[in-house]
Amino acid sequence: MRLDKYICKSTELTKAEAVERINAGEVLVNGLMSGVENDGDIINASTQVHENNCIFLEGQRLKTRAFRYLLLHKPAGVICSSTDEKGYPSLFNDLAIDRVQELHIAGRLDVDTTGLVLITDDGRWTYNITVPTKQCKKVYRVLLSTSITDEAKDKLVARFKMGIELQGELQLTLPAHLEIVTDKEVLLTIIEGKYHQVKRMFAAIGNRVVALHREKIGDVALDVEVGEWRYLTQTEVASFIK
Repeated sequence: MRLDKYICKSTELTKAEAVERINAGEVLVNGLMSGVENDGDIINASTQVHENNCIFLEGQRLKTRAFRYLLLHKPAGVICSSTDEKGYPSLFNDLAIDRVQELHIAGRLDVDTTGLVLITDDGRWTYNITVPTKQCKKVYRVLLSTSITDEAKDKLVARFKMGIELQGELQLTLPAHLEIVTDKEVLLTIIEGKYHQVKRMFAAIGNRVVALHREKIGDVALDVEVGEWRYLTQTEVASFIK
């Protein structure tokens, strides 16, 4: 984690105040003063530090607050951003929690997409969820405008498994699992999150998504009402650390 973020998570200082203290040489990292050259390097706000580093400010060793992990049921018409944008309210507006500005979303949803959103202040944990190489599965319930015929079902499942060619993309999408529930409703499991990916995948096969809802991420399933949230259990948090 960046040194300025570490200080913010260990004190009540704002980011600007933390940077000011670092630049003024008031921070010690493993015995080395910030803001001055140490063996050719300068400890500054962007210096990467870890929990096992000895970091002091005003003679006190700093220790970060515990990370937080939340599950939220996103309604439609709300944007996955820390601030209101383009006339849409932020997902964080009704999140009654201290230091909400430290949180971020581990895998965003489009403004009209509903369902499971994971929120945290742990960047390394988010990496395990969002990077395709970590193989974290996301399950979406998709409602389509055009019915899938019985004759097309097997071919469609196989095509999603092989990967779909998206407009403007050089490579196929990674293999996805398609489960057909009804002729206009499917469950789609993917491990990546390209821009508008689910909608673009179905557009590529000549269909249109009319409603999209994320039900599950990894082993964590949505279990709260629309607009409600809860903290993840220790078991749920650990399930993303592999």
